[in-house]
Amino acid sequence: MSENTGDNNVKNVLVTGASGLLGGAVAALLRAQGHRVRTFQRRPSPGATDDVLGSLTDPAAVRRAVSGMDAVIHLAAKVSFTGSWHDFVATNITGTTTLLQAAQNAGVRDFVFVSSPSVAHFGTAISGAGAGVANPDLAHGNYARSKAAAELAALAADRADFRVTAIRPHVVWGPGDTQLVERVIQRAKDSRLPLLDGGAALIDTTYIDNAASAIVRGLERMNQAHGRALVVTNGEPRPVGELMAGICVAGGAKAPAFSVPGWLARGAGSVIERIWAAVGAAHLVNDEPPMTKFLAEQLSTAHWFDQRETREVLDWVPAVSLDEGLERLAAHYGAASMKSNSN
Repeated sequence: MSENTGDNNVKNVLVTGASGLLGGAVAALLRAQGHRVRTFQRRPSPGATDDVLGSLTDPAAVRRAVSGMDAVIHLAAKVSFTGSWHDFVATNITGTTTLLQAAQNAGVRDFVFVSSPSVAHFGTAISGAGAGVANPDLAHGNYARSKAAAELAALAADRADFRVTAIRPHVVWGPGDTQLVERVIQRAKDSRLPLLDGGAALIDTTYIDNAASAIVRGLERMNQAHGRALVVTNGEPRPVGELMAGICVAGGAKAPAFSVPGWLARGAGSVIERIWAAVGAAHLVNDEPPMTKFLAEQLSTAHWFDQRETREVLDWVPAVSLDEGLERLAAHYGAASMKSNSN
């Protein structure tokens, strides 16, 4: 990566959702670079010295959070395969527009909206495409639909004195990840992790450190990035079965060995979603459903992206390869196992 030619004077940065894995990594990287970081979320975040606790659904709390800030990196969101549309709207759409308006009123200069490639994934294969245009009418699932609407609202607010970019990290994982890694490993240990269509679908993923550095780079390169949506990945497409096997082995589980046809999983996912909605997840298990139509699509459909525009605009390349990431993951679980055995 060449010398930074972007804006280097951002000092007061608000990070929403910093109690999550990616938000925490972004906040830590900003602090390491010398920025003054304020965090905003519903529960305290590790390492925070300036924490504003509250919800995106509380306009007064949002106004307190943005006061005195030069920039906002917005990661807070309702992330789930299931849930009522009303809840997704309240946090992901209305919450984002509330934050955008409060930031403009407070004189914030730059706004990084952390989005998802799912906002432009409509169920068919993506093989080497660019970011694509977010479309809430075509996106699959309430999370993707709500994030698509929020991204459109964010980019529509872009102007000379309030610059907005959307960064879409794809399938972020790493040590400490409970959304993907922990579920993959636990379901493998419980023999509840099938491959779909033999795990042959080619997919991109993003190691946590790379995702965090790309998001911060979006802020540093706002001159070049504002008004754009950029997909961020490691740029190393792999068969989904190979990736899941690597995660399982790193976590001390056996790789999935049985396969289910993708069409069958998609149909079953649709049925399970209806049952979850009718009965209520709280009355079933304290977890996401074992399968949804959206998840089945993600596991059985190719989705990998052309990274040339992203790397040119951000003047950035990922620093951690997938193989190195898996080694770090194995070291993380090995250290955790040693600690557990010593207690």
